Amino acid sequence: MDIFDVLTMIGGLCLFLFGMDFMGQALERKAGNKLQSLLERLTSGRIAGLLTGMGVTAVIQSSSATTVMVVGFVNSGLMTLRQAINVIMGANIGTTITAWILSLGGIEGDNVFVQMLKPSSFTPILALIGIVCYMFGKSTKHKDTGMILLGFATLMFGMETMSGAVKGLADVPEFAQLFIMFENPVLGLLAGAVLTAIIQSSSASVGILQALAATGSVSYGAAVPIIMGQNIGTCITAILSSFGTNKNAKRTAVLHLLFNIIGSTILLTAFWVVKAVLAPAILDEYVNSAGIAVVHSVFNITCTAILLPASSLLEKLVIKLVPDAPEKEKRVVLDERLLATPAVAIERCRAVATDMASCAINCLKGGIQSLTDYSDELAQKVRDMEEENDYYEDVIGTYLVKLSTHQVSDRDSAEAAKLLKIIGDFERISDHGVSMLRSAEELIEKKKAFSADAKNELLQLCQAVNEILDLTLDAFLNDNLESANSVEPLEQVIDKIKEHLRTRHILRLQQGGCSIEVGFVWNDLLTSLERTSDHCSNIAGCIIDAARNNMNVHESLRTAKSSSPFFKEKYEFYASKYLIV
Repeated sequence: MDIFDVLTMIGGLCLFLFGMDFMGQALERKAGNKLQSLLERLTSGRIAGLLTGMGVTAVIQSSSATTVMVVGFVNSGLMTLRQAINVIMGANIGTTITAWILSLGGIEGDNVFVQMLKPSSFTPILALIGIVCYMFGKSTKHKDTGMILLGFATLMFGMETMSGAVKGLADVPEFAQLFIMFENPVLGLLAGAVLTAIIQSSSASVGILQALAATGSVSYGAAVPIIMGQNIGTCITAILSSFGTNKNAKRTAVLHLLFNIIGSTILLTAFWVVKAVLAPAILDEYVNSAGIAVVHSVFNITCTAILLPASSLLEKLVIKLVPDAPEKEKRVVLDERLLATPAVAIERCRAVATDMASCAINCLKGGIQSLTDYSDELAQKVRDMEEENDYYEDVIGTYLVKLSTHQVSDRDSAEAAKLLKIIGDFERISDHGVSMLRSAEELIEKKKAFSADAKNELLQLCQAVNEILDLTLDAFLNDNLESANSVEPLEQVIDKIKEHLRTRHILRLQQGGCSIEVGFVWNDLLTSLERTSDHCSNIAGCIIDAARNNMNVHESLRTAKSSSPFFKEKYEFYASKYLIV
């Protein structure tokens, strides 16, 4: 083996690692909606969680990526620690599929069908299809499909290049001696752990081992402990991703490490005993790619079979190791680890936005309530909700901007644009809630009150605003287009009510039925209520436009007013219900 073989091996390794990462990212984006669906069906049952972990990892081809996502889910409150245990165990089994795919390179035979199963035969076809999809595909879906095929072709080409380059090592005595040294279980385990920790992928390190096995110098006795060590080394990714997370997310990362350390310790001890007592001949035989895939699968399945019944004990142990912090933890509503899977990140944004929407509506209703039922507790609650909405807007907006730097599907991009527009309106609604609270406090401080007629009129307007708030919330939470279409007619009626009440107020001023000082407060309240309805109209318009795949809110509103029989019918209904005669 000369310097050119070394360079070829390095090039093949780089292509292999790049192809695996490239394909994995595309698979995560492509499978984003399926991942969210799996999570929605996830239960605390061991088997359900196990199958979920297996399925997700088999799809995205990376147990490290799955575990990092799980850390993010636990950190965001989407998943409990107990659920995470089962998913992580399933991920360890799901990752073994990569080794089986890579083992296809070792297929031999003269039959045409057998030859077509070899990666060197079908990879060029996949690469051709992939480049066509990537370069000429119109949608993100087609481009992701192309990236998956190109990534797979690249990693298989890198694997073959690497395998071909290292074949010369078979004639190097020092190389054979190196793997004889790794037959010491502890040294083999350490070697596998260090290599995997460096490249942060057990699938990639198993692939490298399969390439080295092509030299015919790697025995089963050396491969088994190295594979055990690889499962420990892959935990470094989750450990690194847990920095800065809450205690349960840290526990999830530690749990991943514990699971692999305990499993490796048990099986390494058993391996050592078997080797010392029975000395089976197979341990001295040289392993091929398929043999490594078998060892990898048997090891991970056995670890899971041993530790799955003890998952509750693992949970207790990790809680002991990572105890509850005495200080109050910083609230976290969105986790950047989820950005790697845009569909899941968008769904999490929407979940947080629904909390924001409910908070904003309650804040405005609290402001209305303070006009007739003021208390210090209510005032503080309204102010707290307004601050909470400011926080939500900042967090969601920043998160969505970061998400825009990732490759997202057309559907997710449209949802992100809708949320960015809507959160600003919800934040302004909460601002108006505080404005109404201040008006109520001003009346109390100055010991002023509205006349009986003014109170009745304001009550009528507040009832209309309460209804438009309920319609808006229903439209947003449930994508209810009927409620969304009902908002604009009611908003037009509220505009009319405001003008009507302003005219009546002027008449009361002229007749001495109201003071100028109280009149200023009256106008502030009318303005806050009317502008609240405007924001509701904006939100409803976004929901309607998103359903039509058209984000031109004003165009939709003009169309609704001019040509919709539904709009006219609803307008007449609300006018008869709320307009003061």
